[in-house]
Amino acid sequence: QVHLVESGGGSVQAGGSLRLSCSASGNTDRNNCMGWFRQAPGKEREGVAVLYTGGGDPLYADSVIGRFTISQDNAKNTLYLQMNSLKPEDTAMYYCAADHRFWCSLRMDDYYYWGQGTQVTVSS
Repeated sequence: QVHLVESGGGSVQAGGSLRLSCSASGNTDRNNCMGWFRQAPGKEREGVAVLYTGGGDPLYADSVIGRFTISQDNAKNTLYLQMNSLKPEDTAMYYCAADHRFWCSLRMDDYYYWGQGTQVTVSS
């Protein structure tokens, strides 16, 4: 079992920055894919950024390329999402996700473990 807890959400003005954190506990050794997803009111949950914990290039949604950076601290079992140049359309609940599979994608159906989410609100 894996337990994920997100933090770092908040309210910022457009152009601002936030850093989200996801603390993982439990059977984390098998968390091969970890990532961030978001869901805005009335919209489907979408993949934002994911990475393979063993290394390699992360995957990003086109809408966040150049603005968001996903990273990990294996020693702390923590996943991060640095969000810069935030836009009102980035407003959503952001979720951390993990899975034991070896091939990572931005599809939410590919992830078994989920956190409770942290709210990000960007005002214009």
